[in-house]
Amino acid sequence: AADARAALSVTRGRLKLPGLQRPVRILRDHWGVPHIYAENQHDLFFAQGFVAAQDRMFQMEIWKRSGQGRLAEVLGPSEVETDHFARLLRYRGDMDAEYASYAPDARQILEAFTAGINAFIAEASRTGGRGLPLEFQLAGFRPEPWNPEDCLSRTAAFSMTGNASSELRHAQILSKFGAEAASQILRFDPDIRLDPAPGLDLSGLSPMLLNGLVGSDRRIEFPVFPPDKQATGDPANVLKKAMHQDDEAAATAINTLSNLQRGNGSNNWTVAGKLTVNGHPLLANDPHRTIGLPSLRYIVHLVAPGWNVIGGGEPALPGVSIGHNAHIAWGLTIFPVDQQDLYVEELNPADATQYKDGGGWVAMKTEETEIAVRGAAPVHRLLKFTRHGPVLWEDPGHYRALALRWAGAEPGTAGYLASLALDRAENWKEFRSAMRRWKLPPENMVYADTAGNIGEQSAGLTPLRRGWSGLLPAPGTGRHEWSGFIPFEDLPRVFNPAAGFYATANNNVIPHDYPYQVGYEWSQWRIDRINQVLAGYGGQRKIALADMAALQNDVVSLPALALVKLLARGSGNMAPATAAETMLRQWDGALGIDSAAAALYEAWLVRLRDEVFAQLAKGGGKEDLGAEAILQFLSAGEHQQLMRNALAQAAEELSRDQGPEAGKWRWGAMHQVEFRHDLDRQPGGEALFDRGPVERPGDGDTVDATGFNPPPRSFHRSFHRSFHRTGKKPGGGASPATAHAWWQKSGASYREILDTGDWDRSLAVNVPGQSGQPESKHYDDLLPLWSQGKYFPLLFSQEKVMASAEEELVLAPGSLE
Repeated sequence: AADARAALSVTRGRLKLPGLQRPVRILRDHWGVPHIYAENQHDLFFAQGFVAAQDRMFQMEIWKRSGQGRLAEVLGPSEVETDHFARLLRYRGDMDAEYASYAPDARQILEAFTAGINAFIAEASRTGGRGLPLEFQLAGFRPEPWNPEDCLSRTAAFSMTGNASSELRHAQILSKFGAEAASQILRFDPDIRLDPAPGLDLSGLSPMLLNGLVGSDRRIEFPVFPPDKQATGDPANVLKKAMHQDDEAAATAINTLSNLQRGNGSNNWTVAGKLTVNGHPLLANDPHRTIGLPSLRYIVHLVAPGWNVIGGGEPALPGVSIGHNAHIAWGLTIFPVDQQDLYVEELNPADATQYKDGGGWVAMKTEETEIAVRGAAPVHRLLKFTRHGPVLWEDPGHYRALALRWAGAEPGTAGYLASLALDRAENWKEFRSAMRRWKLPPENMVYADTAGNIGEQSAGLTPLRRGWSGLLPAPGTGRHEWSGFIPFEDLPRVFNPAAGFYATANNNVIPHDYPYQVGYEWSQWRIDRINQVLAGYGGQRKIALADMAALQNDVVSLPALALVKLLARGSGNMAPATAAETMLRQWDGALGIDSAAAALYEAWLVRLRDEVFAQLAKGGGKEDLGAEAILQFLSAGEHQQLMRNALAQAAEELSRDQGPEAGKWRWGAMHQVEFRHDLDRQPGGEALFDRGPVERPGDGDTVDATGFNPPPRSFHRSFHRSFHRTGKKPGGGASPATAHAWWQKSGASYREILDTGDWDRSLAVNVPGQSGQPESKHYDDLLPLWSQGKYFPLLFSQEKVMASAEEELVLAPGSLE
């Protein structure tokens, strides 16, 4: 076995690779960003595939297998259900229409990109696999050759359009608590009551039915396999040599993330030159997804005839999905329209492969599939499809099944690949033309250009529903069908708004008189805070890059300020304010890591959530409530005593957790993040791969969105694994149980601030680093910047790139040496 340093990719010198037409120059700057200079388009994307594989091959291979439904081959029986779902979601339509949807030359680009990936695999495998990244040696398998179709996965996009899971949650809440309570718990916008179809059985439905239907970007934990199941030697020896030390850290349990996690979202805004210091538009974007290791995104600069684009994208896809070229800049947030519907199909009691369509029984389409399983016999499954789509769940006892219709079955719906057209747009007209191709995930895309224009275009395949909301599973009888999609021309857009800025944050961008139903579940607090801050500029006070950065890192909580204001309402009729109440009333609402009031507020919010839900549900059940629902309930009556009681409970628990001196309580002691690798359960893996913990400000409602799963009613759960490992309490005093409950799970791992007046002044950060190889200096070198809310320069001009280059690699045509 080779150690981690010996397995590092070659990033200096010259490599000869079959498949190239001309030499390609790759300059890696001080922050690990590869700037690729090619003489033609084929070589450009060949090199992008090669370079991405150098830094992220293991991550890319896992994502590929996730989309193919082949994780059980390397992970064992735990992934059989995941593979089953992935195979159901595979695109089965016309391939010519699929490729043509993204860009006229999308097939050629994907062929070149995957050829570059395969060139890396061949180059790294020449010495019996010892040149492959350490992760493969440890996990006991090798990457397989890629095909263009491997970039067309639908699993990642499914998790970003999670309306099917929402429908099941709505059905569960409706069944448990009734329509009135459900409307108060769920808080739809526009306000609407759930509309179950008459006679439809919704009992027994819950999001748990789709637990195996997850995105490719989730953390996948590799079990510790016996040595005889490894392909390339004893993993303990591999890691001991890599670390030059023995480390017998025990394997630990994974913490499953909820599909309803707080804080998943994104922010973006674009500001006109009339409001900026340099007189040119500025654009900011910080998409919020899973916080993981390696980072979800990979920054790259692509230069060739017809191409000069830089920014972030997913490493397993060609092009740049978020960034700028020489003329325009753009950034995205999810436009949370409803792109999925579940249908309750009635099954034939005499034949479970038949379902009722109209008045008679119709045979499902079926496919037999074999799922290879590591360490076990293959599993044979029958994939079933109704006219609506794949059958995700069957209930033979009640002769019913759930079938999915979703936008991902349409051609051109692999996530982000429409960026191949967007990357080459040079003005607003061409930008909108490219956005016509953007079907999945649905996005609000802000825009700025060097001519001084700003704008926003919402895009994504948005189904038309006539006479039903799509908020609940519908009967598959033919009365609840789609009537096509909303025309692109009718989707929201803004061009050069009078205010001089435009922002989105997964909020409702639909006009009040909009003729279509598109969705009912949005975010509001982040956009309110962004607009509040941006509206404060103008006149003598102009916006600088530092102001854009400060807003991306803003942790003022508007719901916190609103709740504290409610607490003070009617206080004249109450007993004197307690010390806890005084602390909150004197607080500015900023959720800083050193703030005692922030810690108190978050503990209080949990108590309020429980108390308000008990009132709404008449004491039964358990369900997460957002701050909106809590505020609506508390605003509708006199609930000061409830609020004071909840606050007293929160203060008492914080006293037990962090000590009796309230002034020493800290939000950062409770709220932290750890970067965990898929392989950290292997002997020595934790020390080699994982990074953190790092204290974090904010929460899921602040602009710096640091979402976490709301903790249970009792903080005092099983100790966090770091306590078992070190015997120390994380966060400088908080019990590990508390720290674990509040740990950040999602947020902005990638940020960009783009300056149309001077592209070299643009800023970015990508945590923890560009490389996925633990011995690379770019594995975690950006973590200190990110944790302090800082950035590095996103250099664009060749002059500045060359001045900052620390490594140069030339890829030349030829045979492997």
